[in-house]
Amino acid sequence: MPAASGVQHRLNRSGPNGEVRATVTELAAGLRELTVAGRTLVESFGEDVVAPMGCGMVLVPWPNRVRDARWTLDGTTQQLDVTEAATGNASHGLLRNTGYHAASSSEAAVTLTASVFPQHGYPFRLDTSVHYELVDDGLRVTHRIVNRSVAPAPVAVGAHPYLALGGVPSEDLVLTVAADTWFETDDRRVPIAEHDVTGTQYDLRSGRGVGELALDVGLGGLRSVDRARRHRLTAPDGDFVELWADEVFRFVQVYTPAEFPKAGGPGVAVAIEPMTAPADALNSGTGLRWLEPEEHWTLSWGIRTGRS
Repeated sequence: MPAASGVQHRLNRSGPNGEVRATVTELAAGLRELTVAGRTLVESFGEDVVAPMGCGMVLVPWPNRVRDARWTLDGTTQQLDVTEAATGNASHGLLRNTGYHAASSSEAAVTLTASVFPQHGYPFRLDTSVHYELVDDGLRVTHRIVNRSVAPAPVAVGAHPYLALGGVPSEDLVLTVAADTWFETDDRRVPIAEHDVTGTQYDLRSGRGVGELALDVGLGGLRSVDRARRHRLTAPDGDFVELWADEVFRFVQVYTPAEFPKAGGPGVAVAIEPMTAPADALNSGTGLRWLEPEEHWTLSWGIRTGRS
């Protein structure tokens, strides 16, 4: 019986820190597993289930939500398919239910490709690829998007990993995100205002214990460290897992559900979602990239572990 998430691309690399392993799924080019020296760095799920809560999937050509699944292009309303019934929104792009083709692979890397075809509410053709490559301390992910349309196409990119640090309960970790602003949302979970994080529960710049958080928030005003955006979960002993991203990833969604399905039963998880644009970017234009015909866009993020 084929796995619910399709072909499982299993990667392996020997490095100075021990074996690095990952599993990437055919469905949504999802990151299902990542370990360094046997230590888990992301929340996982079984081959026989669809990724829970968007776990590990690629978000193209927009991350998060589009209000009412509608936006306007050159004065004409574009009606996307509603994919979030509870809010009436379109959520997480157009490839979350798509199987990606393996264009190339090696023991420690795989390149997966998929196309966005013109469809309801998005009259553009994009060719996309995702390259997963193991490195000594974790994983590097590179996205490449080409506009195959005859007109400029609006594009944003995101990913939906849930970070973990094997052996330490998520609620015992400290979350640090160098973000100066947060997005207030309405009951449809769509931004209505952007505010300074100072004095709020969304101020994660100095780190806060995951156990005291209940977040589903978009953050902006991201600061760079060594020319990258860096978001970190740190254990009491100083071990950490970090999500880094190119500076074009100007936004991040932080989601800390308490009922994430884990092997031992539901528990706290921490999604740190790098995004080039915030929710509803097709309407606001914030962070949106308009790719010219035949223009290529390449951008990267990754996950690493270390000790502070």
